[in-house]
Amino acid sequence: MFLAASLAASIALVPVFAPVEDATTPQSGRKAKAPAPMADREYATGPEIPKLRFQQVLPNLALVRPVQAFQRPGDAANLYIIEQPGRILIADPKKSDTTEATVALDIRERVNDQGNEEGLLSAAFHPDFPKKRELYLYYTAAKPRRSILSRFTVSEDGKSIDAATEEVILTQSQPYSNHNGGTVLFGPDGMLYLSLGDGGAADDPHHYGQNLDTFLGKVLRIDVNRKGDNGAPYAVPADNPFVGKEGAKPEIWAYGTRNIWRMAFDAKTGQLWAGDVGQNEWEEISLIEKGGNHGWNAREGFHPFARGKGDGPFVEPVVEYSHREGLSVTGGVVYRGTEIAGLDGVYIYGDFAFGTVWGIRMIDGKPTKPAVIAQRRGELISSIDAMKDGTVVLSTFNRGQDRGNPGSLWKLVAAPK
Repeated sequence: MFLAASLAASIALVPVFAPVEDATTPQSGRKAKAPAPMADREYATGPEIPKLRFQQVLPNLALVRPVQAFQRPGDAANLYIIEQPGRILIADPKKSDTTEATVALDIRERVNDQGNEEGLLSAAFHPDFPKKRELYLYYTAAKPRRSILSRFTVSEDGKSIDAATEEVILTQSQPYSNHNGGTVLFGPDGMLYLSLGDGGAADDPHHYGQNLDTFLGKVLRIDVNRKGDNGAPYAVPADNPFVGKEGAKPEIWAYGTRNIWRMAFDAKTGQLWAGDVGQNEWEEISLIEKGGNHGWNAREGFHPFARGKGDGPFVEPVVEYSHREGLSVTGGVVYRGTEIAGLDGVYIYGDFAFGTVWGIRMIDGKPTKPAVIAQRRGELISSIDAMKDGTVVLSTFNRGQDRGNPGSLWKLVAAPK
């Protein structure tokens, strides 16, 4: 996700969940073959999307590279905040004078955050909490380099997470340090969904995105409420699209993704939205489809990708934007709150490097033209999350992304008219 050669004097900024090579080396000269100009694409027409502004949350709380804010079922008051090095903090966002948060979990000694895109990256409570006092974490580890999905036991009051209860659910070896972009979340069907990047380097050199015999470059769907064959810690849902297909991992829900950095279900429609970080020229927003081939590395956005491989049909993105407008997409959420008039049903997403936030509506299966609805230059948007009441909270890095760099939390509020 993370770059910014085009930000003034920001050679050191590399979008965390975009490949390091994209930010620090010249492009290889490969050019996507552009289809119809964006202006010629057909967009839906809908109500104007209101302008928003950033309002800081917990301004006195010191944070280190925050990468996600989320809430526990049954607790709409507190925020759980993930710090990339390996901690989860708890704080009440209404207490603006808070200077110290409760540390719910500290597994920094297990987490490898040496690479810009490595670390503790995502978490989700079991939706049946407190009946099931479980928290699922997705993080990277070293020796060997790998991504891990684990289950932890949470105290009944939700204030502590027992590090000693870790049960590894799934492990994926990683050939490179980048493209670990992942989100773990539960769907409306009660299944656990997990996105994994394509393994890293640049251009998907091993063509993992189109290979159904690896978890890399995929969205997975598993049932963590049941044991699998031979006592495995999860079961594969019988209706997964590649169950019984020779040479395919049955856990795969969708494939051909490059490096999804944040995905979220629409609480009303159940659609799964994702921001997929681009390579040379294009960032994309997609609706993830069951069994869908989302194109990477045969395609980047709507465009053929030189030297890519893969046969369609491909699921086209909903929208894309070029590297003139941003450098590393951060997927967002569909607003379902009531606080901001005229925002219901708008999908909100952003760019890590430029601090830009866009909104689109889906009308009869078509998006409206993306509208810039907020921007805060210098704040690097690492996550966009929806709270229980629909409030949209952004996690950011403050003007840089060096290891150990501070960060902030913001909520989006209506802009003055």
